[in-house]
Amino acid sequence: MVIKHRFFASVRAAGATGQKVRSRYRWCRRAVDTGKITDTLEQFRTIEAMANVVENLGKLERRVTISLPKEAVQKEIESRIRQIAKNVRMPGFRPGKVPLKMVTQQYAGQVEAEVLSDKVGKQFFDISRAENLRVAGQPSFSPKEDSDTDSYAFDATFEVYPEVKIGELSTAEIERSVTSISEAEVDRTLEILRKQRVHYHARGEAGEHGDGGADAAAQSGDRVTIDFVGKIDGEAFQGGTAEDFVFVLGEGRMLPEFEQAATGLKAGETREFDLKFPDDYHGKEVAGKTAQFTVTMKKVEWPHLPEIDGEFAKSLGIADGDLTKMRAEIKENLEREAKRRTQSIVKNQVMDALLKLAELDVPNALIEQDQQRLVEMARQDLVQRGVPNAADAPIPAEMFKEQAERRVKLGLVLAELVKANNLEAKPEQIRAEVEEFAKSYEDPKEVIRWYYSNKQRLAEMEAYVVESNVVEFVLGKAKVTDKEVSFEALASASAQA
Repeated sequence: MVIKHRFFASVRAAGATGQKVRSRYRWCRRAVDTGKITDTLEQFRTIEAMANVVENLGKLERRVTISLPKEAVQKEIESRIRQIAKNVRMPGFRPGKVPLKMVTQQYAGQVEAEVLSDKVGKQFFDISRAENLRVAGQPSFSPKEDSDTDSYAFDATFEVYPEVKIGELSTAEIERSVTSISEAEVDRTLEILRKQRVHYHARGEAGEHGDGGADAAAQSGDRVTIDFVGKIDGEAFQGGTAEDFVFVLGEGRMLPEFEQAATGLKAGETREFDLKFPDDYHGKEVAGKTAQFTVTMKKVEWPHLPEIDGEFAKSLGIADGDLTKMRAEIKENLEREAKRRTQSIVKNQVMDALLKLAELDVPNALIEQDQQRLVEMARQDLVQRGVPNAADAPIPAEMFKEQAERRVKLGLVLAELVKANNLEAKPEQIRAEVEEFAKSYEDPKEVIRWYYSNKQRLAEMEAYVVESNVVEFVLGKAKVTDKEVSFEALASASAQA
């Protein structure tokens, strides 16, 4: 009972009362029962001493002072050095036979730094837990210069997670696109698929698909092969000369004046023309200047689009070549794509609405962490594109600050909504989403297996389902207006989002 009385006296002296006192007594009592009373009481005294010095430095920034008795630190240093000495190797000594004094001289500084780091980190963790501090990011530790001679003292500066307040969701206004897939949309898609399978024949030469007509001159849609030479003030310039250059008239790859000059030429014919480069042309050395070009037509080929028949259907994966099945499958894919695009646009609107309704301060530590994450993602993207030395590219983190702040803020808002309204992803929801995604592939079962064989991929799908739950929750409370739009308009809108 002496321990109990002293315990309560020390706790009350530190300013703790009521349930907090009783819970800490039970914590200490368990330590007595397990024979760890000495270490636990020392830990408790440190935590209690710190409990009243959590300084508020701003909206989210906090500071606590951590004090470590030098005697305890020295004991741990000596213990670790003795462990090192058991296996250390030095010239002239057998393993484990190096004098302790020499081992101490060699390793004391390193071990002291490790011990201080471990103990400061542990003390900070214990204080954070005891004071229910929700630490955001990593704390910054700095030694206090005015500490007494018997102890080490460090200031731990850190940020805490903010309180998130979300305004009335019923005030949010969302416009939701509604798209019906018509037979005209199926026809338009079939035409795109035909163009993707186009092949070319020399204009004027007879073949199994004809000769392209009596006119052998190049026209829009034809694939042409040319030689050209360009000069500015009589001098050739970089990129102004090419041989066997191939492009399709009407696709817009070349400047309009160039396409006009090539149109109407037959194989073997030559044309000279002037071309003024736009002032904002990507080639700065020729931007705004006028060049004289000579173009020689070497080959003109007309496009042949495949017929929509059984063979065409088989090329799209319809095994029996049934055209009705082909159209039905195209329509199903378009409906799935329309749903995906609509969900993406609506999700962006919901996220924007949540950011407008939310009130919170964003921890700088989390923003900086996300900036670094975005920098690494940018480097990885450059590596995948084959950019030389991309892994070490000097990408300034500051360019991602606005994006990182939005991402972090949105993450905190979503976490609050999910927690407050039980919007976590359920296993059956994840499974349903994986199966829906797999439908667009030839072997859905293999895609499902691929997802469930990797925890990271499954976690990404879980995050997607959580976002979907949040969107549905918000839509259930917001003012939602449905708007009929065509698939083409929907595709354009989602590309701009």
